[in-house]
Amino acid sequence: MRGTSAEVAGEPAAPFLRACRGLPADHTPVWLLRQAGRYLPEYRALRARYSMLELIRDAELSAEVSLQPVDALGVDAAIVFSDILPPLQGMGLELDFVPGDGPRIGNPIARPRDVDLLGTPPAEETMQGTLGAIAILRRELEPRGIPVIGFAGAPFTLASYAIEGGSSRDFTKTKAFMLSEPAAWKRLLGKLVTVQADYLLAQARAGAQALQVFDSWAGRALGREDYLRYVAPHNRELFARLARAGVPVIAFSLGVSAYLEEAAACGGDVVGLDWQLPLDEAWARVGFERPVQGNLDPAALLAPWRELRHRIDDVLDRAGGRPGHVFNVGHGLVPQTPVDNVRRLVAYVHERTAR
Repeated sequence: MRGTSAEVAGEPAAPFLRACRGLPADHTPVWLLRQAGRYLPEYRALRARYSMLELIRDAELSAEVSLQPVDALGVDAAIVFSDILPPLQGMGLELDFVPGDGPRIGNPIARPRDVDLLGTPPAEETMQGTLGAIAILRRELEPRGIPVIGFAGAPFTLASYAIEGGSSRDFTKTKAFMLSEPAAWKRLLGKLVTVQADYLLAQARAGAQALQVFDSWAGRALGREDYLRYVAPHNRELFARLARAGVPVIAFSLGVSAYLEEAAACGGDVVGLDWQLPLDEAWARVGFERPVQGNLDPAALLAPWRELRHRIDDVLDRAGGRPGHVFNVGHGLVPQTPVDNVRRLVAYVHERTAR
């Protein structure tokens, strides 16, 4: 039976929130990175009518997309439909999502003066659509006992988009700026910490019951020493500011297996794990007292059910029935993901872990 949003003896009843606090739950909760998105036909129908930014900026549309996987799949939490990049617009960068090409920044950062020109406006002025969507979702889902997750990008990941002008394979512009302009780099990440902390705290005030910080690219771009010198101090500052949010904070860093302990030490209540390490090994490295989220390879959802079930079992077996595990994929669902496989995954995890 799915938990409700009522508090019992001061403890959350919803399985997702209980797991985020390391408490036993009546089943292992499931939600999935990019669970609201291109693999769902309901989403594709909306995208045929609206641009990405239109969906994000309209609170009602964003809430509608966020609810689609809750209604279709039975996941244990909703994550607000948005993207990590729109806060850059409020800072003065020109953002667009180009069909078939992805995000593009029209005026990327190229010199220190570009950093100094960036603003740090409050989220209530620049991100009304997302904050409004969270409020709608909280009203809709609280009676059903489904928590709402808010999110934002980590400083390095946002800086890489701002400097590269879009996605990158090698992050050469970002690393060149970081190494040749260390003072400007520090100012840039400081501004990003200010904006993201304010944004995430605003999401909690709007009704988000958990927050996730996505550091998608630091682990792909940087070795351990550069991470510790140029990224970790800013991540620590961000998580320190989020301590007053009053909700669990999930720290998800992709590709940091070589320095997982150091990345996890930056903060967060829950450590999101990618698929590069077996769950039990990764959990042991961050400490079994710390809740974790993960860590099925999203490509497994493209496999036949017999293979997918085997891989789900492997994750659950490695979790060992410990409290504090949120089942998730180790990165976002891809557009080719069969909806039936996602639905079967959610139902199977609930059935197998029912207590």
